[in-house]
Order: sequence, then C-alpha cells, then structure tokens
Amino acid sequence: MTTRPYAAMRRTLSVVDKLYEINWGMVLLITIVACIGFAMLYSVAGGSFSPWATPQIFRFLAGFAILVAVSVVDIRTWLSLAYPAYGTSLVLLIVVVIAGHVGKGAERWITLGPLGLQPSELMKISLVLALARFLHGKSVEDISKPLNLGLALAMIGIPAVFVVLQPNLGTTLIILADGASLLFLAGLSWWWIAPAITAVAIAIPTAWRFVLHDYQKRRVLTFLDPESDALGAGWNITQAKIAIGSGGTTGKGFLGGTQSKLNFLPEKHTDFIFTNFAEEFGFVGSIALLILFAVIIGYGVQIAGSARSQFGRLLAMGLTLNFFFYIMINASMVMGLIPVVGIPMPLISYGGSAMFSVMFGFGLLMSVHVHRQVEIPRHSGGII
Repeated sequence: MTTRPYAAMRRTLSVVDKLYEINWGMVLLITIVACIGFAMLYSVAGGSFSPWATPQIFRFLAGFAILVAVSVVDIRTWLSLAYPAYGTSLVLLIVVVIAGHVGKGAERWITLGPLGLQPSELMKISLVLALARFLHGKSVEDISKPLNLGLALAMIGIPAVFVVLQPNLGTTLIILADGASLLFLAGLSWWWIAPAITAVAIAIPTAWRFVLHDYQKRRVLTFLDPESDALGAGWNITQAKIAIGSGGTTGKGFLGGTQSKLNFLPEKHTDFIFTNFAEEFGFVGSIALLILFAVIIGYGVQIAGSARSQFGRLLAMGLTLNFFFYIMINASMVMGLIPVVGIPMPLISYGGSAMFSVMFGFGLLMSVHVHRQVEIPRHSGGII
C-alpha cells in the first residue's frame, strides 16, 4: 500500500482529524488565563459575578467556539479572504469616524442593536492577515522595491490614520508595530529601516504639535512627572502604582485588594485590571501570570517556525507579536513605564470586541498549526 505524502494527506483531513490536530495545550493555557480574568472581574465587583464576570464568561465561551471554528478552516481559505477582511475592517473604521458612538471623548464604537463593535480591534487582526498575504507573494528583494514597500506602507498607514482620528493612540501604536514587524520579518532592507527610524524621530515634534490631543499630551507630561498633578492628570498612574506596590511580594490575597474596592483604582475592570491582580497576588503572582503569557507566546513562535508556507509563517508571527504588544503596552502602562494609552490586558480585561478579536486571532494561529504542512505557491500572491 502506497503512503501518500503528509502534505497531500493534509488536504483531505476531516473536521474530526483537524480538531485532533489543534494544539490543545496552548488552548488550555489560554483558558487558564481567561479564568484568571473572570476571577479578577469577580473581585473588582466586590465578590460578585455581576456586572462584569458573567458577561465576560459568555463572551469567552463564544470566543472559544470562534477559535475552534476558525482553526479547522483551510489556511488557503484565509489567504483568499485576507483582502476582503481588510477592506471590511477599513470600511467599518471609516463608519466609526463618521457616525461612531462617542465614549469618554473618543469615537471608537459602532452600535449594532444591543452590541457595541470596536472596528479598530478587528483591524489589528485583518491587517496582519492582509499583510501576510501581500508579503507572501514577494521575495526578499521584491519587498524593498519602492512600489511594493509603498503599497505595504499604505496598507498600514491608512487604517492607522482613521484609528488616530477616533482618537485611539494605543491601538494606533499596535497597528504600526504589527505592520513594521511583519515588514522586518519578511526581509525589508536596513537601507529602508534606518531612514524610517530617523524620519519617525524627526516627526515626533510635529506630531506633538498637530496630531496629539490635549489629553494625550497631558498623559505624556504626567508620565514624565506624575507627582506634579497627583490629584488630577496624574491620579490614574499614581493610584495604579500604589496598588501594585501595596501587593508586596505575595499580595493581599484574593478579594483582599483595597484600591479597587474603595474605588481609588481607575478603570479597574478594563485597562487597569492588572493592577488589581498585582495588589491581590503580589510580585510572585504577577511574574507567574507573565510567565503564562510568555509560554503562550512561545507556542505562537513555535507554530510560526513549523509552517511550510511563507503566508503561514508571517501570519503566525504577526498574530503572536500582536498578542505580545497588547501585554507589553498594558503592563508597561499600569507600571508607569510608558504613558497611559488605553490598551486592555488580553483575556483579562473586560470587553467584548477585544475578547472576540483575540480569540479570532488565536483561531487563525491554530489554523496555521493544523495546516502547517500545506505548501502555498508564492506566485500571484499564493492564489491557487
């Protein structure tokens, strides 16, 4: 009996076979982190599942279903859907700027009946998907050609402009970081990278004067000297530092945090939820949580390295880096290492759009893993 090559067999795997191929160890870690998030939402509500923990649990269950469904879809199908997904997300971003819901001074939401959709969260995943497809069809030499580089930069820059207009500086930074990382991973020449870094440095004063809003400037100034206005603009970061510091080595214990219970802690269920975790579980618990995140990121890098197609490698690394940027920016923000920019802690912070986009991203990552032996020709952008 002749044994077919593994790559050929991969094309005809059943849904059950694909479900078996999912990296369930990584899924278990994702679930553990999400459960930590449920516990923190229960805690900041004063020991109650209402109003945050219960909705978040249902969102995760829906997101889990999305992850599994996305993972069994052939990676070549996602390649063919990359540009439509990007275009749809871009249209939604434009709609947000024109008629989006205003919340805390920023237009970031589209109301769809009882649901609120944040298109910028979808764009982070769609951009990685579309750039992975675009760069998949290019050799290292082709990527550095002015026309190709210009198109890639336009794919990154256009959504970044619409997101910064909302205004949403944190998500803008992640979009730019995702795009720049993929260009670097695809082999962009240092002859382009070095001048780009210089141009960014030169553009900072212009952005400060003409792009940043007054409240964003205050965040930067407060970051540099939070004590200068500890009861005003510096309140958030000052209270966050107090909460983290009060946790000490091992923390005050579950439900033992005081900063959130006494409502000193700002945005305690969203952007600053990591501070509540640090207060209750201390330095040891915080390091343990970051190690869990690091293992998940390690799984993502491993999946990228095992993919036989350039599209799969770039998609997996882009999604993994997107997850890393989430964690890095949020943790650095609440510890006072960077200015406050409003980025949630993935799987921990309360929020529907963020949860669904993260789980969809993990589904795509699993699709790369399940179909890691599929080879996709690089001619014509990989269309077969």
